[in-house]
Amino acid sequence: MYLTNPLSDSRWEDLVSRHDRASAFHQRGWLEALQRTYGYQPLVLTSSPPGEPMRDALVFCRVSSWITGTRLVSLPFADHCEPLVHEPMQMAAFLDWLDAERSRQRWRYVEIRPLSEIQTPRLEPSHCYYIHELNLSPSLEEISRGLHKDSLRRRIQRAEREGLVYEIGRSESIVGEFYRLLLRTRKRHQLLPQPRAWFHNLAECMGADLQIRLARKKDVAIAAILTLRHKTSVIYKYGCSDERVHNLGAMPFLFWKLIEESKAAGAGKIDFGRSDLNHESLISFKDKFGGTRKSLNYYRCPKKAESKSFVGQAFRVRQLFSILPDSISAMAGRLIYRHIG
Repeated sequence: MYLTNPLSDSRWEDLVSRHDRASAFHQRGWLEALQRTYGYQPLVLTSSPPGEPMRDALVFCRVSSWITGTRLVSLPFADHCEPLVHEPMQMAAFLDWLDAERSRQRWRYVEIRPLSEIQTPRLEPSHCYYIHELNLSPSLEEISRGLHKDSLRRRIQRAEREGLVYEIGRSESIVGEFYRLLLRTRKRHQLLPQPRAWFHNLAECMGADLQIRLARKKDVAIAAILTLRHKTSVIYKYGCSDERVHNLGAMPFLFWKLIEESKAAGAGKIDFGRSDLNHESLISFKDKFGGTRKSLNYYRCPKKAESKSFVGQAFRVRQLFSILPDSISAMAGRLIYRHIG
């Protein structure tokens, strides 16, 4: 087994470009943004010796925190990250090596976030979610008919009647408007916001594979979504809005624009991202697009590894988050997020 740095080893980008299980979360841009923002060290484990083409790999970040300990995560803040292997025997060999190295290095745990189920005595699920996907193969008319009539189609029509202005890009000004809406949304949900630097670095590192879509009313941004793309797959990653004008249908309007443009650009599917099992309103909203829903499990080794109480305690003070000034909330997010990847 060999460890290499995916930010300097060109074989990693080559593997990601040709492997059928790779996603936007495997891309160098995502890894570089993680390193820039949080200081995480990206690592790739492969059976391919230096100088030979990379034929298989697991990518991780080493998350080192004096509060939450040191562990390997594949990958921090990613909804999922498939091991780029085809043979079960190879996956078993990777897990054997990781378990031995975890013990030697005294890491708290190794976490893997695959889209497909892994069955091995070395791992057990640590977190469970739902994930939604929309197949873009049917015609736009068929996709439109699959949308919920009242919750989506009528609200899209309302947005069009209201004359909402649509903009797409990733400039610094668009990132700023997106972040203003994100602060409002996270406060509404009683959650700390991610650091602004995270979105700045993502936009810079992901380049054209990242897009922010804004909806405006009278020149004021009222809703935004951030998406990532890898080959024919588009991932919806972040969304935010001004709740005072939800009746204008800006979010359904933006998702329909995403569907139209993704299909026109040759994408085969839209990944709507993970949803917590207890987030019923979000699950219901994603269900209404007419796609498929399936379970998404994260796995840890050792099987009994648990998160330290710091994270749970920090995120249980939810009511406090909803009344913090934006500047204090953003500063708290900068301090805390690097410990919870």
